[in-house]
Amino acid sequence: MAGATTAQRGTSDRSGRGGKRRPGPSKPPKPPKSSKRSGPRGPGGARARRVPVLASLAAAVVLAAGGTWALYGSSWLRVEKVTASGTEVLTPEQVLAAAAVPVGAPLVGVDTDEIASRLRRRLPRIDSVDVVRAWPHGIGLKVTERKPVLLIKKEAEFVEVDASGVRFDTVGRAPAGVPVLELTAEHSPSARRFDEQRLLREAVGIAGSLPAAIAKETLQVKVRSYDSVLLQLTKGRTVVWGSGELGEAKGRALTALLKASPKADHFDVSVPTAPAVSGS
Repeated sequence: MAGATTAQRGTSDRSGRGGKRRPGPSKPPKPPKSSKRSGPRGPGGARARRVPVLASLAAAVVLAAGGTWALYGSSWLRVEKVTASGTEVLTPEQVLAAAAVPVGAPLVGVDTDEIASRLRRRLPRIDSVDVVRAWPHGIGLKVTERKPVLLIKKEAEFVEVDASGVRFDTVGRAPAGVPVLELTAEHSPSARRFDEQRLLREAVGIAGSLPAAIAKETLQVKVRSYDSVLLQLTKGRTVVWGSGELGEAKGRALTALLKASPKADHFDVSVPTAPAVSGS
């Protein structure tokens, strides 16, 4: 019994107190995982990364400076030729002189809006104009002229009026196919309500709404009052138009009457749904 006790005590001493094993030697720590980033670290690596960025910025500055010089400083992209198109009554030479485009200036620096404004101011016959750059050396002026729909006689000359009521030019000879206004509404009962300017607008509206074939044959637009307008056509024919209302319907009615009664000399379309003709 004493031997068994001694053997058990020895076993207990080897396994430690309370039957727990003594801890064995600790495992060596695992080496840290390598970083996924590659490339040099430290101040030297940062400098290496900055070099390409600085080079790119320098190249961009050089290119921008070169482009600016090419547009403004070189002789490559300067105004050498100016052309005008779309003229009918005006001549291209008149348009070019009024435009005063700075030949020799950098093409990119030409103020196209200012040129267009200058043309309309100096040549009121111009309704609109497109000023376009024709790279590398040209400027193009595309002009649209105003069309007269009515003439106002002024002594021995004629004032041209377009469909918007703009008096844009005075000419010594009446252009063909444009009627002359005869305004005799001073003693009209409606004179106080409809002044001369209002009656002029009515006359312009009537002349502008006439079908092209009838407009060419209209010699005069006679305004006696707001609702008493007569048209004097070629071959001594007269048309009672009435007011300026329902202009398109009256134009269609008159076109039909002229075809149906080519020898008639008096037409009434003041009520377009019930037109009348006489003198045939």
